[in-house]
Amino acid sequence: MTDRHLITHLRHVDIAMPDLDAQLTFYRDLWGLTEVAADSGVRFLAAEGSPEQYVVRLRRDRLKRLDLVAFGAASVADVDALAGGLVKNGVRMVREPGPLDTPGGGYGVRFFDGDGRVVEVSADVAVRAHRRIEARESIPVRLSHVVINSPAPQATVDWYVRNLGFRLSDTLVLGDRGPFMYFLRCNPQHHSFAVARAPHASFHHASFEMRGLDEYMRGTGRMLRHKVEKVWGPGRHYAGDNTFSYFLDPAGNTVEYTTELELLDEDTWHPHVYDMLANEDVIDQWGTANPMNEAVAARQFNDPDHCLFQAPPI
Repeated sequence: MTDRHLITHLRHVDIAMPDLDAQLTFYRDLWGLTEVAADSGVRFLAAEGSPEQYVVRLRRDRLKRLDLVAFGAASVADVDALAGGLVKNGVRMVREPGPLDTPGGGYGVRFFDGDGRVVEVSADVAVRAHRRIEARESIPVRLSHVVINSPAPQATVDWYVRNLGFRLSDTLVLGDRGPFMYFLRCNPQHHSFAVARAPHASFHHASFEMRGLDEYMRGTGRMLRHKVEKVWGPGRHYAGDNTFSYFLDPAGNTVEYTTELELLDEDTWHPHVYDMLANEDVIDQWGTANPMNEAVAARQFNDPDHCLFQAPPI
């Protein structure tokens, strides 16, 4: 790889499930995303405040799975450079670098990560017309970060650092039980990606940035009023210093409303190790969330992904 970081930001997360209609209703009508394109059995949803063509892709499939996580690069040359490094490192490719036929077009490459999930990196994707989210408008501004589960989290982190140039921001540990979650960044935001320890590889959660605290609380309240199952929150994390409210979508995936994710000075930042058992602020600085316990953690383990090392059909 090169010393220059080739990944610039998170673009979108693509998930599949049997009941596409229920997922679409949730993400569009309750969660606050905007449907911008559709194909047979596929829906693309954007965040009104984001220049990304879409931040969530929903696809109908008989199996629930994480189709892929997509990141951006600054140029076509950077996509090619990244792909060359992946091939040199023996990474299994899904699609060689070339034009994309998804909304906004562009140029991208797809490959399997160390656990077998699909990653896409693209450049030259057309910018979507977006707008400023107004005060009290409780819809997502953008996709903030994606977290995945791994039975071998340190190896997964090492893979992303070695092959994609991610940097470790902080680590959460559970006392003498060891590391629980690793926060990774590809820009000054504290994390765009994270890896959690779990019994199996799966999708942990996707997080959506709100305009501010008031909009975050209004969105949280809307979910509660509509009886959407709450997993954890509302509260404020220690690592990343961002707010959190976690809910389950109709397929059982965890989604989060957040705001105020910490921006780091990358020239001076040194990763911390925070013990969740030794300091209750690490669990929730505000003390307003329901306790983080094994039952809450188990909900975020999600169902095992049975489609590892299997590329989605589109």
